[in-house]
Amino acid sequence: MLLRRPFWYLRHGQTDWNAQNLSQGRTDIPLNATGREQAVKAGDSLSRHWRDGAAPIARIVSSPLTRAYDTALAAQGAIAASSGTTLPLSTDRDLEEVCFGVMEGEPMGDWYDPWIAGEFTPEGCETFDGLKTRAAGAVNRALEQDGIPMIVAHGALFRALRAAMSLPINVRLANAVPLYCDPTDNGWVLTAYE
Repeated sequence: MLLRRPFWYLRHGQTDWNAQNLSQGRTDIPLNATGREQAVKAGDSLSRHWRDGAAPIARIVSSPLTRAYDTALAAQGAIAASSGTTLPLSTDRDLEEVCFGVMEGEPMGDWYDPWIAGEFTPEGCETFDGLKTRAAGAVNRALEQDGIPMIVAHGALFRALRAAMSLPINVRLANAVPLYCDPTDNGWVLTAYE
């Protein structure tokens, strides 16, 4: 379902709702001060790893939601300041976070695991399978172009990508930690760069 080509993934920096363990979904919550610092740090980390021989990024494709797009802009700026390379930045609406419907703004709770398993879908919420199809399609579009893309998006969306990679699904991804996703002969290998 997911093209077997490497890519970078960066979850957006922290928001106030992240800090309060509230489900954000499509609600367009901005980065908080910590999140803005995390985004710059992620860009600095990526620049450092390029100099150490890590796979360079050809372009950035971001969710259009503010928390992801502002993370992408901050990372782009930090990479440019450190490396002298300003990466092209575009958005793809299919990288938006899942719509959690009536659960947006509510604490992450007992409903979340059954939602992933396809056993329960809150009112107005996108199904996990629907999210997986949408997320894989967006990443595949980015992978069809030359070079290695960096996808800047969201936590639940990355769980859907983990499902598309046949990896354990319900693993929490830290805010603004660059992740290199490599499709090896033995399956996908994910490497965090802090």
